[in-house]
Amino acid sequence: MITLNDLHPAKGSTHKSKRLGQGIGSGTGKTSGKGNKGDKSRTGGGVRPGFEGGQMPLTRRTPKRGFNNARFAKVFQPVNLRTLEQKFEAGAEVDTEALFNARVIRKKDIPVKILADGELTKALKIKAGAFSAEAVKKIEAVGGTHEVI
Repeated sequence: MITLNDLHPAKGSTHKSKRLGQGIGSGTGKTSGKGNKGDKSRTGGGVRPGFEGGQMPLTRRTPKRGFNNARFAKVFQPVNLRTLEQKFEAGAEVDTEALFNARVIRKKDIPVKILADGELTKALKIKAGAFSAEAVKKIEAVGGTHEVI
């Protein structure tokens, strides 16, 4: 049976920590292995990543090119035809409110885009912010209507 006084680390898994600053004869006295004076010898010393001693950093020296559309991109909540097939009865009017109540979308204020994944067998009246071209074909093929709001 093992008792608490029998517990000990595995052989070779522990070692004594290096005692710094214990006098000249120790080999790690005076500067404690830090070299000489300066920012790097101080506690918490050193410079931030990317700092180049005051020289203009590489990230600012290199020219910036291209255009990023992130600030102006239109964000949609995607909804597939497969989901509409499962959640709504034939002839139903599908709009943002109906999708929200059916827990298909999470937010009412972000526009919805209807995508063509899955098959649609019911004629639905769908109102959304956008439709994929393939989704429009499938909606009209079963006698449904689509309206962009």
